[in-house]
Amino acid sequence: MSDPASSPAVASWPQAGAVLQLLKPVTWFPPMWAFGCGVVSAGLPIFENWPLLVAGLLLSGPLVCGTSQAVNDWFDRHVDAINEPNRPIPSGRVPGRWGLYIAILWTLLSLIMAALIGPVVFWAAVFGLAAAWAYSAPPFRLKANGWWGNSAVGLCYEGLPWFTGAAALLGGFPPWPILALALLYSIGAHGIMTLNDFKSVAGDTRMGVRSLPVQLGVDGAARVACVVMAVPQAVVIALLAVWGRPYHAAAVAVLLAVQFVMMRRFLGDPSARALWYSGLGVTLYVSGMLVSAFAVSGAAH
Repeated sequence: MSDPASSPAVASWPQAGAVLQLLKPVTWFPPMWAFGCGVVSAGLPIFENWPLLVAGLLLSGPLVCGTSQAVNDWFDRHVDAINEPNRPIPSGRVPGRWGLYIAILWTLLSLIMAALIGPVVFWAAVFGLAAAWAYSAPPFRLKANGWWGNSAVGLCYEGLPWFTGAAALLGGFPPWPILALALLYSIGAHGIMTLNDFKSVAGDTRMGVRSLPVQLGVDGAARVACVVMAVPQAVVIALLAVWGRPYHAAAVAVLLAVQFVMMRRFLGDPSARALWYSGLGVTLYVSGMLVSAFAVSGAAH
């Protein structure tokens, strides 16, 4: 099989539009939303700290998340050349080894931005970037196994940006209620990542990618995804009640109850309804994140 990076290129420089496509702006929203939840949970005036807000949003979305997308496309270039030849790298619109160079450059830019925000944010970015490379690159290639790969993505898309948002505004390590919420919603995000695997069961089986639908079967993976999403939210509800936030706990409980109704329909035909549930159920999930962030807002003061 020929390497797309060594094939004759149509140009020596990547096209600007192709670079943007390589960085996949559509994927930036989840970590930017989680970063916003972290900012809210810090309980400090947002508009008075707008430079940190802007820098953090750039870091969590276009930079770190963009890096992860470039890394993933580079190490998936052989498969994409067969299955999705119109992608930037196999199509030649990002020619030669430019996919790798962009991934390295965006890693460095991410580290510089993180260092400018603060030392705690810098080390969080180091962790996130290391996970991004480990997810796609050998020898780790965590994406080859749904348990490890989905855990890494859930942590880096939800928990780490939440931590970063709080740390950026607080100027240091966030208090444990914020850390608890960030971790719980990261665990639940493992289920969200599983929902994305239902569309590629046949391809994953052929390519030896052990996603949860491949390992457990479609029905088994669907049940696991629902449980993994629901249990952390139930723990969040309990914690909010213990912390004296009954109205916030009730709001998250209502959101979870609606998810239960939708989960029942999803489990009836996981393959056909995964995309439907991913769109609607996940919206309720991330809404609960914001409600929880408001609940602990100011906990550090």
